Amino acid sequence: MPAADEPARADVELRLPAEGAYVSVLRTTTAGLAARLDFTLDDIEDLRMAVGEAAAMVLEVAAGDLTARFWLSGRTLRVVVATPVVGHVTIDEHGFAWQVLTTLAGEAHASVDAGRLEITLVVTATPLGTTS
Repeated sequence: MPAADEPARADVELRLPAEGAYVSVLRTTTAGLAARLDFTLDDIEDLRMAVGEAAAMVLEVAAGDLTARFWLSGRTLRVVVATPVVGHVTIDEHGFAWQVLTTLAGEAHASVDAGRLEITLVVTATPLGTTS
């Protein structure tokens, strides 16, 4: 879901088959959008890895296509990676994969509602001229 102050419609939406071979398309799209927001190269690579990790977590339980929605706002990029799921699904927020995800992204949330798993990442670009 978008933040309360963001429009319900994403700036970019990508729908992909729930297959690992398509994660590179998602990572490349993410990098291109982050570059438009003047993210540093380090920030872009961290975001690419975070989105790849989120996609891997979603693909493990996918029961349909994978969707990614992007909201671009100033120097902040919000990404929601989602898929329909069947049955009870939980994300281990103490596991290694989640720890990697939260280290790479400024903010991360997972939710399962009405048979849909969503992982939300919010990343703000490092101001140019500073190091992360």
